[in-house]
Amino acid sequence: MSSRWRRVLSTLLPLTLLTLGSAYALASWNWCGRWSERAPVLLGQVRAQGPLRAGAARVPLQPPYPVVVAGYKPPRPEASQADVTPQARAVVLAAGEVKVGVVSLELLLVPDAVVAAVRERAADLGLQGVAVVATHSHSSLGGYDARLVSQLAGTGRYRKAAQEAVVAGASAALHEAAARLSDVTLEVGEAQEPGLVRSRSGGEEPDGRLTRAVLRGAGGPVAELLVFAAHPTVVPRERASLDPDWPGRLSQLREEQGGVTLVLQGAGGNASISFDEGEGVEKARAYARTLAGLAERAAPGAVGETRLAFARAEVALPRPDSSRLVPSYSRAAGDNFLCTSASKVTEVGALTLGPLELLMLPGEPTVGAGSVLLRRTGATGVLGLADGYVGYVETPERVEAGEGEARRQYFGPALLERLGTGAELAAQAAGFTR
Repeated sequence: MSSRWRRVLSTLLPLTLLTLGSAYALASWNWCGRWSERAPVLLGQVRAQGPLRAGAARVPLQPPYPVVVAGYKPPRPEASQADVTPQARAVVLAAGEVKVGVVSLELLLVPDAVVAAVRERAADLGLQGVAVVATHSHSSLGGYDARLVSQLAGTGRYRKAAQEAVVAGASAALHEAAARLSDVTLEVGEAQEPGLVRSRSGGEEPDGRLTRAVLRGAGGPVAELLVFAAHPTVVPRERASLDPDWPGRLSQLREEQGGVTLVLQGAGGNASISFDEGEGVEKARAYARTLAGLAERAAPGAVGETRLAFARAEVALPRPDSSRLVPSYSRAAGDNFLCTSASKVTEVGALTLGPLELLMLPGEPTVGAGSVLLRRTGATGVLGLADGYVGYVETPERVEAGEGEARRQYFGPALLERLGTGAELAAQAAGFTR
């Protein structure tokens, strides 16, 4: 090596090391600051009892093709079409002067910004509560979440047009549902098939329970709510077409009998499908057909005078914690990265519909976390992926041990306790009968 190059290297090397050291120090600075701890705050509550009315609607989403396919880590394909068009499905429930809307989107998740925009556009409907939930399909459109962590981890590069398509579809479904209110009766049933699910990462085993609620009008079913927990990851990865996976296909099958079917994810962040029939997309079709049969087995019984209640509680989140997600030497930088996308508050909801008392969480509660919440509140079920997204929710013991879904949880062991305290407040406000 010539003396000239030795001089160049002797100059560049210290500068390079200084630059890297400065970048590391800057990234490791505590940009998160302090996160306050406070009691949950009740955001709203309504209760009614008496004759029930309901309206439902299904509206296709209009993705701005070509659009990124959400659900998995990069690189992600772009889709220019859909095998089965993702839908927005909504039901509006009314008793007395109380009206509540639930809209289900065939998406991976629903961020706070989408929830807020949907509620804003539904303000003219006179609804005292609006819940926005995702089916958690890992092969539907992305690009609608502006948070950096979400863009990198699941939903792909943010595009305002994609977010607008999601909000517009949800708003249209709610408006159409509200315009179709009619007298209905409520029927509720359950069936169970453990062989359809399995634990993905240890912990408490999922039981394969499906809860079915039918809102039946004079001319037949108006709407049906199906609560079941299994990751919609049956459709193969790296596809160039959008697909709502088994939840979309299940809704379609059930809707052949009339009405609109909303598929709601239960507590099952560590539940993964255990099903061997078919390959590729056919496997998703077969799984949907099997679940449609399970829904038939959940023969619903009529409910008398119906309770309807809805409550929301705001919860202060713990500080983000990347200790299980990144190497120890980059822990501080990892915390800072999570803080750039994390809100300091979230909300927990509670919905009472006849005998159903359902908690609504903004994330993916594992089976174990769901069991904790059921014991604390007396709820009949826990819904995930509702009104925001804070990631996985695992039990504190498993987070501290680094087990289960802890390696995917963005927050520390205190997350479930914070959400549980808010769930207790919301459940009490919604009249849970514990």
